[in-house]
Amino acid sequence: MKPVRTALVGCGKVGGLHAAALASLPESMLVAVCDPTLERAEAFAARYGGRVFREMPRMVRESGAEAVFICTPHPLHAESAVLAAQAGMHVMVEKPMAANLADCDAMLRAAEKSGVTLSVMSQRRFYEPVLRMKAAIDAGKIGRPVLGLFLMFSWRDRAYYESDPWRGKWATEGGGVLVNQSPHQLDLLRWFMGDVEEISGRWSNLNHHYIEVDDTAVATLKFRNGGLGSIVTSLSQKPGLFTKVHIHGSNGASIGVETDRGATFIAGVSKIAEPPLNDLWTIPGEEQLLPEYQAADRARFQAIDPIAHYHALQIQDFLRAIREDRPPLVTGEDGRAVVEIFSAIYESNKTKMNVPLTLRLD
Repeated sequence: MKPVRTALVGCGKVGGLHAAALASLPESMLVAVCDPTLERAEAFAARYGGRVFREMPRMVRESGAEAVFICTPHPLHAESAVLAAQAGMHVMVEKPMAANLADCDAMLRAAEKSGVTLSVMSQRRFYEPVLRMKAAIDAGKIGRPVLGLFLMFSWRDRAYYESDPWRGKWATEGGGVLVNQSPHQLDLLRWFMGDVEEISGRWSNLNHHYIEVDDTAVATLKFRNGGLGSIVTSLSQKPGLFTKVHIHGSNGASIGVETDRGATFIAGVSKIAEPPLNDLWTIPGEEQLLPEYQAADRARFQAIDPIAHYHALQIQDFLRAIREDRPPLVTGEDGRAVVEIFSAIYESNKTKMNVPLTLRLD
């Protein structure tokens, strides 16, 4: 396969994960990096390759890139993504897709109009225990998925919020635990259960008085398939306990994954200390497989760099989708659906009412 000429915008912590993958994958030829801080862009180029740009419009005009990876803070995603799409470049953005639905819709419209591929990073879909669950659901092994739970009891300290000036503020982060730490599992919950029809939710700040945004949120969900769901997501448990997604089926079988143990990792700062594992598996006739699954996933975890590995798998899928003219595993519509879920929780907290989800562009 002919490599895709790739470019990266935003040479920060998360950008380093993307750049490492783009420099290593045979499907990619990294031709440009862009950041308003020249020294940071130059350091990236020295390490990963590519021509240095300080301004995205010039990069779009001169780099010759076919695909652009947007790794800026999420409230800034839309401007760069729309500019790239309008120039005919395929786009992948870090999670979340944006901080609001208007930005998501602008990105989707630009991609559709130009006929380019738009994707959003959700690398936990590529975890083996997650793929195992998806395969079991698709094969009908739990009957119909009727109850889905997302539970996160994690932690962020003051140093985390002070590490970047945009963190912890409504104007520059767009929200808290729902927007920044929960999108991966919100995506998994929807991937397993299907589209959400209605949400009722509340949020609070329990013990981070020095930030403006939510550190905890709870919600109940009604899915379009008739199933129900529950979300409890929090950054208020020190030093962090676990993050799980469990799915219960109409035949009584239950399956689950612990995607993170302890506090969720921080890109460019901390590592994934323990492997993601299936922690629940009661499919009739398969109950005894759980220890085997866990042993295999622990062994694999020891043989890879888990942060780099799963980012690279999703980036590889995106680049192959471009060349094969097919949708990537995670689409722009998938990214928008996550933003609609957390937007609905904020709206429900404000109005104290159930909020229907449209899942349609305005």
